[in-house]
Amino acid sequence: MEKMMKTAVMQGIGKMELIKRPIPDPKEDEALVKVEYVGICGSDLHYYESGAIGDYVVKPPFVLGHECGGTVVKVGSKVTNVKPGDKVALEPGKTCGKCEFCKKGLYNLCKDVIFFATPPVDGVFQEYVAHEAALCFRIPDNMDTMEAALIEPLSVGFHAANQGDAHLGQTVVVFGAGCIGLVSMMACSAMGVSRVIMVDVIDKRLDKAKELGAWEIINGASCDATARIMELTGDRGADLAIETAGTEITANQCIHAVKKGSNIVLVGYGKTGKMNLEMSLALDKEVTFKTVFRYRHIYPMAIDAVASGKVNLKGIVTDIFLLDDIQEAMDRSVADKAHIVKSVIKVD
Repeated sequence: MEKMMKTAVMQGIGKMELIKRPIPDPKEDEALVKVEYVGICGSDLHYYESGAIGDYVVKPPFVLGHECGGTVVKVGSKVTNVKPGDKVALEPGKTCGKCEFCKKGLYNLCKDVIFFATPPVDGVFQEYVAHEAALCFRIPDNMDTMEAALIEPLSVGFHAANQGDAHLGQTVVVFGAGCIGLVSMMACSAMGVSRVIMVDVIDKRLDKAKELGAWEIINGASCDATARIMELTGDRGADLAIETAGTEITANQCIHAVKKGSNIVLVGYGKTGKMNLEMSLALDKEVTFKTVFRYRHIYPMAIDAVASGKVNLKGIVTDIFLLDDIQEAMDRSVADKAHIVKSVIKVD
């Protein structure tokens, strides 16, 4: 008789249901992981609210969740990098390994990626998952599996910091103090940046940013954010801007806020996928636009940053829900963005 597990399934827009599914068997190159924590990502909420992100359309029943940490319980015959009992962070995207991007090491750009919770691939709001062992990264004893789950968004932050060439001596401004803005801030700090300015319009998020090490915080709803950045930088502007809010307003504020010759890293996805940018000003300032799609070769760096105490990853979490309460978890995460900065699901 097959052993069964609880799985949270999206049955339609705004509708979650717990069902039983068979526990998978790991293939020869896979590890079976007991899922312990899964972060709720903005993409999960987009799929839950609207049923699609761009060309990726949910066809129910569908399993959300891609930020996963847990413990290995079984491994396939060819697995050598992890063993039962190891705590692991799961990198959610399996790539082809053969295309020009994979061969160049730019595997996040592979068009044949199989990525948790990106339709039609099911995610990990469930008790167990079989995953390629090479994408299961062991975490040290001084970390736990909640931190392991949050290595995924932290990797986005480190990729953004890397794309912008964040380094010692800079003043960096991050627009958007949600999860990705906060991890971008902490990644910059871990790479030596001592002055990170955070801009948002929600006080709870700005308070969290200050708590986690922001040099200064700016509420863009109550003041002219660009003018305040200029004031803070002695009218010189920031050395680097990272945009995580995905709005036209903040993208243009980046152009105004940076010094000539600076980098601007665009991370946030907007609702329409389009925006008008002040290109004449961007040309005059000779800024370099860099963009971010997930991450590559980042998990070991991100794990080390947390293990060594450079990043307080648990600090971004404001709400923890049980898998049994998945409907409430999703509904509250959608409805209460003013107070919930980052939610995680604890899988019993």
